[in-house]
Amino acid sequence: MLVEVLLPQWGMGMKGVIVNWFKGEGDTVEAGEPLAEVEAAKATSDVEAPASGVLHKILAEVDETVEVRSVIAVIDDGSPAAQ
Repeated sequence: MLVEVLLPQWGMGMKGVIVNWFKGEGDTVEAGEPLAEVEAAKATSDVEAPASGVLHKILAEVDETVEVRSVIAVIDDGSPAAQ
């Protein structure tokens, strides 16, 4: 099943800038592992993987400004999709 990775809202800012991806598409990830570094509200924070699996698709590139709660990546957790 595909699990969305959302840009969280850490403060009052409504946008964030992707500074760096620690993993690439096809890489194995563990739940809680840092996936990306994001600058928001003049602070830099890590976005963690919400599930273990394979980083299926990165939807926000480095230096891209994205809205909070936007999907920035998708993880395939290996479980069958709900019918």
